[in-house]
Order: sequence, then structure tokens, then C-alpha cells
Amino acid sequence: MKTMTILGSTGSIGTQALEVAKKHNIKVKALAAYSSAEALAKQAEKFLPQCVCIFDESRKDELCRLLKSKDIKVVTGMEGLKEIASMDDVDIMLNSVVGMVGLVPTLTAIENGTDIALANKETLVAGGELVIKKAAEKGVKIYPVDSEHSAIFQCLQGNSGNRIKEIILTASGGPFFGKTKADLENVTVEQALAHPNWSMGKKITVDSATLMNKGLEFIEAMWLFKLRPEQIEIVVHRQSVVHSAVEFEDNSVIAQMGVPDMKIPIQYALLYPQRIECDVKKLSLTDYGTLTFEKPDYDTFDCLRACIKAVTVGGNLPAAVNGANEEAVAAFLSGRIGFLDIGRLVMSVCENTERKDISSVEDILEADRLARECVRNKINGERLTK
Repeated sequence: MKTMTILGSTGSIGTQALEVAKKHNIKVKALAAYSSAEALAKQAEKFLPQCVCIFDESRKDELCRLLKSKDIKVVTGMEGLKEIASMDDVDIMLNSVVGMVGLVPTLTAIENGTDIALANKETLVAGGELVIKKAAEKGVKIYPVDSEHSAIFQCLQGNSGNRIKEIILTASGGPFFGKTKADLENVTVEQALAHPNWSMGKKITVDSATLMNKGLEFIEAMWLFKLRPEQIEIVVHRQSVVHSAVEFEDNSVIAQMGVPDMKIPIQYALLYPQRIECDVKKLSLTDYGTLTFEKPDYDTFDCLRACIKAVTVGGNLPAAVNGANEEAVAAFLSGRIGFLDIGRLVMSVCENTERKDISSVEDILEADRLARECVRNKINGERLTK
């Protein structure tokens, strides 16, 4: 029986991963959630893990009360995530938490020799060089869960000896494809959360609306597949059927296709290299009829441009733009800034951050801290001037 742990078990990826675990008899040894004590307790009662972690320490008593009849250890905070990440006799850890909180547990699991199913973008965006180097040293496999990176990974199966010319990273374009900055000046939170194809958490959905999500995936792809920025082409594909493609030196292009359903990449990462029955709808190309492909609007969507610039410069800049975005999205969701302010703030941090080399986790966390501080100061300063 395969064994796994899940960080972010109550989110969209985590809940679908548990469905895959149930269907294919994967033993769940630990679960972790940010603050959803009730949802986490229900999952624990169903899957009976050895340990659960609630990141928000203020919810520990509630979780302990809900699980008082079960012999399940309850831990909290970052130390709790690290404890789960360092558990023995675990085949794979799914990291599907959102944000920089996912970096340290990933490195902990790698140090422990545990393979990773990675859905936490920030791990590679902020700490790509350290993470990939450490995984290679420890012989740890990193299996991508994002649909785009999973698609590229799948396209490379059986082609590892052939040289990649470039990859085609597809993007849905989000809810505001074709809009100008003037059109987006008064976008509401509700409008930004109305994604046309995917059901995701609030932060990731906003990232998709600003195209920050695609910028983060651009950076991830560089590290996962050892590419240069000029080897990645972003293409807007509104139907989300072609999840990404690889072009080889002979100009042949191999693409991975399927209905927009995250269970396919989740299951492939957890059960690799097996391809077995999956509870998703069969793709019918005739039902779609037409698939379209267009260029992204780099002028309107500042976040995408900022990410590509940041990873091209390198060093601490990817961590800085990621931290700036997390802080700005939180401010937008709470009504403190407008939609276009997210991109303006991220680009400002990108343009005004001095490049420094990254040699440790502390360097990454410091770049993140300074970027968040810069965004908060800029928001507060603008409010004062208004």
C-alpha cells in the first residue's frame, strides 16, 4: 500500500487528492490545514491519519475537542508542518498549501528523503535553486501537480533523451481576457473571483485574473525542466483543453490534452508512472469544435511582465515579486486597494529591488519580508496622501 501525507488537505487540491487516495487505496498518514478545524476533523475521522496539523494555533483546542475520541496526534504552526514533512515510512508528500508557508516543509521533506507532489508554486518561485539542488543531492523526485507542468512532464515521458527547443505554456486568460486597463479600473472582488474554467481558492483565482499565476508558472517551469526564459512561450488558450506542449529540436510538438479537471494531474503525480482509471469526464474534441490560441497582453497585465523580468534578473527578485503579490492580493481581497493596484505594486517592487544572490532559506525569507513591507508602506502612504 502506498503511503502519503497532505499539506493543505481542506483546499481544492487536497480534497481531490483524498478522493484519489480513497479510490486507489493510498494510506494517508498525516493531514494539515491552515485554519479549517471542522473540515480537518471530518477528514481525520474518515481517513484516520496518525497526525493532523492546524497551522493556526488558535484553532488547536477546537480541533482537539473535535477529535477527542480518536487516537490522532494534533500539532500546530510551522513546527507542526515540519513534523509531518519529516515523518518516516511516507512514500510521497503532497504540498498544496498556498503561499510562502510551503517552502520550509518542502525542504524538510526533501531532507528526509520523501518524494514531493508539488502544487505549492511558491516553493520553486522563491526557492527554486535551493530546492532543485537539494532534491538532486537527496535523490528526491518532484512530481508537478499544476495542470500545465504536469502536461509538460507527461509530454517528456519517453523523450528524455531528446532536446527541448521550447515549451508552450497555456493560459486560460482568466475572466478579463481582452480587457484593457481602462476596462479593469473598477473591477470588484466578485468579478475577479469568477474564473471561466477552474474552481480554485480565492488567492489563486485572483492570481489567474491578474495573470500572476501564469508568471509564477513560468518561473516554476524554468526550474522543473531546466529551461532558459527564452525557451518558454505563453499562449492564451481559452478552452483549457490543451494543458501545455513541448517543442523538440526537430520542430515536432507534443501536447497533453484533457477536460479541465485537476484529478488527472493529481492522480498522475501520486501514482506515477501508472495510468489507471480516473473519475473525470472523457474529452470529446467534437463537443468543443474549435480550440483557439492567442498571445497574452503583457501591457495590460503587469504581474505577468514582472514575473518574467524578475526571473530573468534572478537572485532574490522572484521571491520579492512573489511576496509583493501575496501582500497585494490580500489587500485587494480585503477591499484596501483596487484590482489594477496589484500589478502596479508588484511591478514597483520588481523595479526597485536590488538584486542579491540567494544562498539560504533565510535569504529567501528576507527577500519576502522586505517586499511585503514595501507593499504595506506603499499602500499606507498612498492612503495618507489621499
